[in-house]
Amino acid sequence: MIKNIVFDFGDIFVNLRKEATALAFDQLGINPFTPELDTLNKAYEIGAISEMDFLSGFQKQNPAIDVLAIRNAWNQIIGDFPLYRLEFLQLLKPNYRLFLLSNTDSTHISYFEHQVGLSFSRDFYSCFEKVYFSFEIGMRKPDAICFQTVMARHELQAKYTLFVDDKKENTDAASALGLSVWNLQVGQEDVVQLFEKNIL
Repeated sequence: MIKNIVFDFGDIFVNLRKEATALAFDQLGINPFTPELDTLNKAYEIGAISEMDFLSGFQKQNPAIDVLAIRNAWNQIIGDFPLYRLEFLQLLKPNYRLFLLSNTDSTHISYFEHQVGLSFSRDFYSCFEKVYFSFEIGMRKPDAICFQTVMARHELQAKYTLFVDDKKENTDAASALGLSVWNLQVGQEDVVQLFEKNIL
């Protein structure tokens, strides 16, 4: 019987617009998918480098582009957050211990909070016993230590815990630790269909 649910954030609650970011960078003459930038992204996601160091990595491809334009392109990935998903979380809250565990950076979170507003973001965060962003805790999924830290801090038993994420590498890592998992298929499934999955 599931007592605890650990949710991912992007494409679980807030919709991601990956094509919009790719288009925005293309218009700046920047390729955001180089191995160097992937490495920088992972470092930024665990708070190992500053925002300026991260954005400067993009700027090297086109020094004429202002870092503010680069930040704007980076944030194009953040889409809408349907209200019905927040309402679903609020219905879950009285019956389960809920946690948020997301690989993300301070730039995206600041942009998200600005887009949805203080009241909405406060209502969202208040659904969770604890919110874990990778840039704040210095670790990221699918590293086992990331899951183990959350489990240990809150004394969660794997057999009573469900992990929901859209990336298979993350759900595979959680499953290997004994957690129940739902690898949500973006565009085909929605988090509000949780009870239909017969995993609670």
